[in-house]
Amino acid sequence: MTVGMLRKEAAARRRRKRLASPILLCVVALVAGLTTSAIPAWSLSEIKRDAAPAPAPDDKVESQPLPPPNSVPMPEPIQPAPDSEASPLPDEGDPDEGEDPGQVDPDESTPPEGGVGRPEADPDAPLPQILYDVETLPEPVKRMRQLIIDAAKTGDIEKLRPLIGMGDAATQLSLGGIDGDPIKFLRELSGDKEGQEILAILEEVLNAGYVHVDVGKPEELYVWPYFFAIPLDKLDARQRVELFKIVTAGDYEDMKTYGAYIFYRVGITPDGHWSFFVAGD
Repeated sequence: MTVGMLRKEAAARRRRKRLASPILLCVVALVAGLTTSAIPAWSLSEIKRDAAPAPAPDDKVESQPLPPPNSVPMPEPIQPAPDSEASPLPDEGDPDEGEDPGQVDPDESTPPEGGVGRPEADPDAPLPQILYDVETLPEPVKRMRQLIIDAAKTGDIEKLRPLIGMGDAATQLSLGGIDGDPIKFLRELSGDKEGQEILAILEEVLNAGYVHVDVGKPEELYVWPYFFAIPLDKLDARQRVELFKIVTAGDYEDMKTYGAYIFYRVGITPDGHWSFFVAGD
């Protein structure tokens, strides 16, 4: 291809570019015009009028007067209660009316002195006699003591069930009372699952010396061991040896801080009822 032919070809391309630009601009302008003409133009006032709903013809706005600027709303006046609803006042002449609810008849709620708790003793009175001879016990007391010992020696805690009894007359096994089966309760107290530790303690306690407390009173009892009624600081060396057959030296030190023997003890009434087998105070 000659130089002259190349120049002609370049000039032809320049002419085509000049013709294509105006045509493209015309097409763009035509499309833009069609788009804007398809969307109606709205003025700002027309938009607001159409967006806001017209109020219903029946809706009326009731005007309320405003309170004065410095006014404070006052509560409703208190109305007296009708006579029929008023609580009657206690009759001053009736001693039962208006009684202090905190006062309780001691015969109904206060346990009798002695019993499972520490026996009432005059600090100036002589200490109760420590007894060892079981042959001097009343026959019902001696019989119940031996029945308990014989049951404990079998190693079967179920043997205690007929001796413990049922209902209100059952042997007290806890200062706070128990719920459920008494034999199960004793097993849970024992260090072994069969309850044989408790049986050993029970036998050892009943083999110790005893005291006869509250003589001549409704709460009269024979109680094992005698440490129940003797202050620990009054025990002599021989008596402390007897104490260590039941408790450890560590237990003894703990009890000294408390001031009394608080390990297991057994109480039997003069008519042979097994009253309690408890620990604590």
